[in-house]
Amino acid sequence: MSARSKARKQTLDLLYESDIRGSSAADLLLLRDVAESGPDARPIRDFTKVLIAGVTENRRKIDELIATYAQGWDMDRLPAVDRNIMRLGIYEIVWADDVADGIAIDEALNLAKELSTDESAGYIHGVLGRISTIKASIAR
Repeated sequence: MSARSKARKQTLDLLYESDIRGSSAADLLLLRDVAESGPDARPIRDFTKVLIAGVTENRRKIDELIATYAQGWDMDRLPAVDRNIMRLGIYEIVWADDVADGIAIDEALNLAKELSTDESAGYIHGVLGRISTIKASIAR
């Protein structure tokens, strides 16, 4: 697994936890970003910090896009892991200029296949694919 893939997984863990707790992912990141050493140390990766900052900064617009393009699903009805995989994927597709859309979508699908249901990957692929095709028209 690449360093960026590990950072995405770490980002998803923080987004998921913040969603479940009803807290800010940025605040949670600050709590977790403790300089530790030893065999159990789990430092926060720099790319994770970039992703958390981006998702946090654009969260309102990201959630609007999910609500609009996740047809038939209310934000509250979406499984928390799927909702946060889409948040991460949409951030990378729309705002992360250094990540190709295909890579962002593939990474999101890998997370969905690993952490969610079989049906989730197909559904997430559809939503992220649609966002990718209209991203030029999305106000940044």
